[in-house]
Amino acid sequence: MRATALTGLLSLSGLIILALVREQTGTKGFLVGLGLAVLPVPLIIAVFRWLDRVDPKPWRNLAFAFAWGACAATLVALIANGFATEWLMTTVDSSSPTGQADADTWGATFIAPFVEESAKAAAVLLLFLFRRRDFNGLVDGVVVAGITATGFAFTENILYLGSAFVSDQTLGYSGIRSTTAATFFIRAVMSPFAHPLFTAMTGVGFGIAAAAARHQRVRRVLIPIAMLLTAMVLHGVWNGSATLGGYGFLIVYALFMVPMFGLLTWLTLWSRTKELRTIREQLAAYQAAGWLTPPEPLALSSMRARGIARDLARRTHGAAAARTVGEYTAFATSLAFLRRRAYRGTAGPDFTTHEKELLDRLWERRETAQPALAHAALSVPLPRPRQAPRPAPGTMPAPFWPAGPYGGGYAYDYGTGQGYGYGGHGSGYGYGYAAQPQYGAQPTYAPWGAPPPQGPQQPRTPQPPANSATPHTSPVPYGPGGPESRL
Repeated sequence: MRATALTGLLSLSGLIILALVREQTGTKGFLVGLGLAVLPVPLIIAVFRWLDRVDPKPWRNLAFAFAWGACAATLVALIANGFATEWLMTTVDSSSPTGQADADTWGATFIAPFVEESAKAAAVLLLFLFRRRDFNGLVDGVVVAGITATGFAFTENILYLGSAFVSDQTLGYSGIRSTTAATFFIRAVMSPFAHPLFTAMTGVGFGIAAAAARHQRVRRVLIPIAMLLTAMVLHGVWNGSATLGGYGFLIVYALFMVPMFGLLTWLTLWSRTKELRTIREQLAAYQAAGWLTPPEPLALSSMRARGIARDLARRTHGAAAARTVGEYTAFATSLAFLRRRAYRGTAGPDFTTHEKELLDRLWERRETAQPALAHAALSVPLPRPRQAPRPAPGTMPAPFWPAGPYGGGYAYDYGTGQGYGYGGHGSGYGYGYAAQPQYGAQPTYAPWGAPPPQGPQQPRTPQPPANSATPHTSPVPYGPGGPESRL
């Protein structure tokens, strides 16, 4: 019912905004504005999708965010800004030669940022509340907010470019000296990320709130509000710089907006690196319990290793195997973030059910994905040891150990050249299995079982040196029923 209501609301908003823009620009101006406004959109969306590669958001969430920005937020802003401009005209001395200009300046600098950023923030808030499972941290907030702002800028550019085209037709301007060309250069070439930058500040606030523990209630409420105000201030500074003239605008652009964009980019990339480290740390418990093989937490925490695993599966077993590895990676990532939310006390009452569902999906794809990830782990340098994360006070028992499928853990070592060596000539990774995994029927799931003992491990049989001329046999057969690969 919520989805149907939102679809109807967005469709109605789209029809209304289409009629309003066409009324102001005319049919020809609308088509020209539409053709020019759509050009930067694929590039901007591709950038946000690249940032979201660790844990890609469902397309329905991103489509909703873009549609909200392009239709609902733009309609609210257009109507509210119109009423605000009329109110300012009644309060400003209209007899003054600069009365209209003053009203436009005040509206653009103080009212438009408040209205527009609030309207765009509504999409981030809705996804934060009703798609909480897909909202895990700062990167998610930036991506959702950026896609929403991209939709808003798309519709706004249609209006500005269409109006500029109508003005050029009236005054007889054409070519590179036309108002349309200047407007396109400023909005689509110099500042295509202006609106995404403003609204991304709101996304940062909601991302921090999503990563906060349940007992940090003040942080979860105040930080999104503070970052929304920051977005409004940035938007107001940007709009106000247009009244400073050409040099004033360039100074604000070079000394304020570009550094802010660079800071946001660095913060997002740093947060993405932190997410990859979280995946490695949180999946260690499932590897110790036997659900994952030893190389997997390392491979799943590297974007390069993920790509290598998909390419290996594609070359060996075709496109279907590559899709299986991609699905396995996505489910493992969701499992790691679910466990992190459990430690913070924000996983919800369905934590155990959702965890079992993710483990079931991993189990169904293990025969294709696990060997490919084991090979891909060779490309990842060994991480420095870090202290295991601790749960938030009063949230869940620590440590939490899901029951493993093999009846025991693994013993493994790196770089020894002994055991089943995935390196060669005395270097690389060596994985020794305490017990050879037998892929049989899926085990009974017991999420609150006791932690597996740390020892004793079964002693491993000495293996030939890694620099032996005899090729080593991979301990895990690649593919269901296929022959073991020889390295």
